[in-house]
Amino acid sequence: MSLRHGLLGLLAEGPASGYDLAQRFQEALGPVWPARHPKIYAELGRLSEAGMIEIDSEGARGRKAYRITESGLTEVRRWLVEEEVDHTLRVEPLLRSFFSWLMDPADLDEHLEREAKFFGDTAAMYRELALAKDRGELGDDPHAKSKRITVEAGIRLYEALAEWAEWARDEIGEDR
Repeated sequence: MSLRHGLLGLLAEGPASGYDLAQRFQEALGPVWPARHPKIYAELGRLSEAGMIEIDSEGARGRKAYRITESGLTEVRRWLVEEEVDHTLRVEPLLRSFFSWLMDPADLDEHLEREAKFFGDTAAMYRELALAKDRGELGDDPHAKSKRITVEAGIRLYEALAEWAEWARDEIGEDR
């Protein structure tokens, strides 16, 4: 996913400032696709120059809220339908595991324990989001349903990674 299309998708939900967009990225996509403020603001400038967004309002201290234009909506829809999906997963814990033979077994065990906790805690956070959606707190329209589908992917991914980390701890425990 490009930051450009992520921002356009979020702005399709409604007007937002760069700060609001960073918060929404963190809440909705933080564990899988982080976005930093400087990159967000730079991309908002490029989107504005390209006519895909425009200023919706200006507030105190120069705070600008942006809204998506028809051109921007057309672009995000084109991206969703026409561009091939990049299925590359850049999961640093798996890269590190490839080189784990270089770690002291006790350090590796502690590392995998932390990883299992992180992945388990992240899955639990996604489960809480799913419960809110299941209770109907976030609506039942296509937009809410797409979020629920994404949350379910987060649950399954992080549960699988937590199970993998526990399995890996057991695997290295046999070598000690």
